[in-house]
Amino acid sequence: MTATRTETLSLTDGRELRLTVAEPENAVRGGLVVLHEARGVTDTVRGLVGSLAAEGWLAVAPHLYDEVSGDEAPAMVSGLSGDAVLADTDVAFVWLGQRGVSQDRMGVMGFDLGGSVAMVVAGSRTIGAAVTVGGGGILEPLAEGLPSLVEVAEELTCPWLGLYGDDDAEIPFSDVEKLRDAAAAAPVATDVVRFAHTSHRFDTTPEASAEAWQRALNWFDSHLR
Repeated sequence: MTATRTETLSLTDGRELRLTVAEPENAVRGGLVVLHEARGVTDTVRGLVGSLAAEGWLAVAPHLYDEVSGDEAPAMVSGLSGDAVLADTDVAFVWLGQRGVSQDRMGVMGFDLGGSVAMVVAGSRTIGAAVTVGGGGILEPLAEGLPSLVEVAEELTCPWLGLYGDDDAEIPFSDVEKLRDAAAAAPVATDVVRFAHTSHRFDTTPEASAEAWQRALNWFDSHLR
């Protein structure tokens, strides 16, 4: 895993945005925006950023908000708006572009809250590919300012992969199947993979975790060229 660092950018609207980034040691294959879980940019997120960099991807995770405890997370999520998260991910895409990554070699990946936001980005921005790992809000939005994922599905503008665990109590497998059907109507390549006996983070069995990780990497390999 490659070491990460955090940068603070001053934005034109007077705000500051923190980015946790990791750079490959050798050639850069492309750039990935990593969207964090409901608790913020945790050690797990930093580990994901570093692991993607070790695979050759320039990885950047915008801090949509500061890291919070599990009890505080629902309030932070409910306060999110689509405009705000798109603005912050746009900054991350610009950051990648300034480092020589072309738009067709940019992707977005997220899990938990970030998985949902990744799909929203994939329906609103012209990039190369997207991967959602266990994002909720499929039939009902996670926040008033965000759309449901079935609304987004038919508007996808880039190839999208959804990875879901059947043991996630917050995401019924019937909802996942409805999302699969909705995404199938999109004008781009889509795929939904369900894993038995796993939660949304695929940490229940090493086999499922390894397969989910490899599927995500293969998706970006196939579409970010």
